[in-house]
Amino acid sequence: MAGVIDLHCHILPRVDDGAGSLEESVEMAAAALASGTRAIAATPHVRDDWPTEAAVMEARVAEVRAALAEACLPLELLTGAELAFDRVGRLDGAELARLGLGGNPRYLLVEPPYVEWPLAFDRVVQDLAARGFVPVVAHPERNPEIQAEPERLRPLVLGGALAQVTAASVDGRLGRRARASAFELLDRGLAHIVASDAHSAGGRGVGLSAAAEAIGDEQLARWVTEDVPGAIVAGLPVPARPGRSVEPGRSRRRWAWRARA
Repeated sequence: MAGVIDLHCHILPRVDDGAGSLEESVEMAAAALASGTRAIAATPHVRDDWPTEAAVMEARVAEVRAALAEACLPLELLTGAELAFDRVGRLDGAELARLGLGGNPRYLLVEPPYVEWPLAFDRVVQDLAARGFVPVVAHPERNPEIQAEPERLRPLVLGGALAQVTAASVDGRLGRRARASAFELLDRGLAHIVASDAHSAGGRGVGLSAAAEAIGDEQLARWVTEDVPGAIVAGLPVPARPGRSVEPGRSRRRWAWRARA
């Protein structure tokens, strides 16, 4: 699949804190297309306050696909979900597979806490990897403990997990700390995907073009917005990262000025 693929977006209507109506879903799709995105994975929350089931997600995806066809919007809408780590253990393997990221039953987008980084999160990710899934850690750059100690993510990555950073972190819309953390993870080879995590057409909206430009490395930007997401959707091996990341515990000075800009 050629082109930019957004693997984290709350585009489905009436399931969580994302799109509030089918009209808003269509508006988000139009904005994504205008910014160069050709495919989006619908990733509704699966957590205690929004316990979205796979059947509900699939029904909403079908509803939005029909609306996009009627509006002549050639955006490919893929299935998926954003799983709160503390709900993963309550779902059986069949349900987890149906919630697979981008329609790939092996990949699961798992959300860590926003405030702390408990050992229980690491255990959930490691258990999923042991069961044959590939966990994708959602927006770790927004977690204060990862901001303070990015190497906490490395054991999970070495164990087979991937990490997704938010476009609004990379391009600065979420503030200096999130931006610095996103670049630190990219620099250390601990981030593999950039996605919008959009909940509406405005604000922290859809579109990855500003983040790709902010990365300042065309090959790396293509890898995190096209190559890795495309491989996941197609069921192919994740391609090698272009260039070289720095050694653990070090950072390139060239990222520092970008993160402070």
